[in-house]
Amino acid sequence: MSHSKKIFLLLATLVFIWSGISPTDRFTWLMEVFPSIIGLPLLVFINRKYKVNKFLFVLLCVHSMILSLGGKYTYAEVPLGFWVQDLLALSRNHYDRLGHFFQGVSPSLIAYYFFKSKNVVTSQKWLKVFCISLALSFSVFYEFLEWWTALATGEAAEAFLGTQGDPWDTQWDMFFAFLGASASMISVSFLKWE
Repeated sequence: MSHSKKIFLLLATLVFIWSGISPTDRFTWLMEVFPSIIGLPLLVFINRKYKVNKFLFVLLCVHSMILSLGGKYTYAEVPLGFWVQDLLALSRNHYDRLGHFFQGVSPSLIAYYFFKSKNVVTSQKWLKVFCISLALSFSVFYEFLEWWTALATGEAAEAFLGTQGDPWDTQWDMFFAFLGASASMISVSFLKWE
């Protein structure tokens, strides 16, 4: 494993551990960091076997840190989000938008590198459309998970949903995942991270 991969993996692990120390709400913390609980060990395993692209590895570690920070405070209460809210005179804490942006980035890049290496889709344009579609499908499924969690747990899921009174929160979440996936596919075209 390269030096930069080790540094980002260590950072992601430390932020994850820190986030679990007296989080605002333990249930919300568990729901928010669950992808990291599965994803970080899986990333290490897959990297040993297939040597994950350095850029993708670092982005997945950054995504894990975003999830951990959101889990520590709940997305609606992340201090960084309040700082941006005050700086830009926004009506709410938009830290969750960053999380959903990366919810588009990560699946689209994972799909891109996997399907490109297996030569599943030969057309670059269709490969990118497929990866954006896959990321959007993941985003929709995640919104379903939030909905099912709210139905199953009632008020306990209020912080996990993090709508902050926005009736269009679900649509905004999916839109930001679309932006993240699209930005990823544009980036692989121009910056040649292949």
